[in-house]
Amino acid sequence: MEGDEPALLVRRPAGPARAVALVLHGGAQFGAGVVRPWGLAYLRMVPLARALYAAGAAHGLEVRLLRNRVRGWNEPALDPVLDARWALGRLRAEHPGLPVVLVGHSMGGRVALRVADDPAVVGVCALAPWTPGDEPVEPVRGRSVLIAHGTQDRVTGPADSYAYAVRAEASAARLARFEVTAEGHAMLRRPPVWSRLVAEFTLRTLELPFRDGLVTSAWTKPPAQRLRIPL
Repeated sequence: MEGDEPALLVRRPAGPARAVALVLHGGAQFGAGVVRPWGLAYLRMVPLARALYAAGAAHGLEVRLLRNRVRGWNEPALDPVLDARWALGRLRAEHPGLPVVLVGHSMGGRVALRVADDPAVVGVCALAPWTPGDEPVEPVRGRSVLIAHGTQDRVTGPADSYAYAVRAEASAARLARFEVTAEGHAMLRRPPVWSRLVAEFTLRTLELPFRDGLVTSAWTKPPAQRLRIPL
């Protein structure tokens, strides 16, 4: 029956894969409705997945876009967390030993931060993540983490992701957080900024070629500045 399993859209490089980016879409706090390929939360991540592939395919980057079974976080079931772990399990089976960066938006950002403890994961890029005050930071221990949040986001609060970043900084190998000026939750006003952040963080974290820029310079900033970098 449709919705019994998650779905993966896989874009493979022409040559051997050297690393993988797993892209995770948003959703809702509760919801048992099946995620359709034309759903807005899923479609929102298609351009980012394409941008990642365009930036990294020539260097061996494989990009996988996960489509969850259902829309909701649905605690205590944590359906999208189960789906992400399913996708990571398949990825490890097909590409044992390859490093993975997770890229997630909204609820997908929360999922990415939650499943970062998978042994294949080396980095997490969380865009406008849903990070309530009790969100654990232990899963990002030893990982590189980038958080980006629009200053005009009214769906997931920028203050919440800042509070998460403060708590997670001691656990992560390194952490930077960008504040995207005049941008809302849907990332529609300044799409090139989001695409650039995602591509640079992903490729540099995976040690694939990419010109240095916003993210590379972020790691050199003092801790207090590194968590509130304006863009």
